[in-house]
Amino acid sequence: MGGPRPYYELLHRVGFEETNLVGNVYYVNYIRWQGRCREMFLLEKAPDVLEDIRGDLKLFTLSVACDFFAEITAFDQLAIRMQLADLTQTQIEFTFDYVRLRPADHGERQPGTTTEEAVARGRQRVACMRGPNTDTRPTRVPEPLRKALMAYSAPPAARSGTASTDGR
Repeated sequence: MGGPRPYYELLHRVGFEETNLVGNVYYVNYIRWQGRCREMFLLEKAPDVLEDIRGDLKLFTLSVACDFFAEITAFDQLAIRMQLADLTQTQIEFTFDYVRLRPADHGERQPGTTTEEAVARGRQRVACMRGPNTDTRPTRVPEPLRKALMAYSAPPAARSGTASTDGR
């Protein structure tokens, strides 16, 4: 996965209820975990935005995707690592790396260390909107959220392209 990168990390232990009869994790759970990671980021890093959401700010999910590299099963320990990929006036794009964490083989590494295996990678694009449900309109990404996100910006090669200036 490369050298140190700025990301927000949510740790998760997979449960039986997140798997199918064969024991593999349902696709929809990867999407749920993206949402949970985003929520915990807001709670921990941009709590002022939560008050704004209780008002008339809406974070509309426009698109979501996930590519799978390996299967995961019940009781696997995951790190869901979120990074900012793109930030425009009214939209945010995130990437999510799903990494399985396992205790390292003590014959090869120091005791207490873990190995990491990339199992999936996701993307999500969100639009900031304001107004009642019958009349929502795009609005600027709130400044406290912009500031919190900047610490988790993906390296330029991992971004979806250059930042848009078309107001999206």
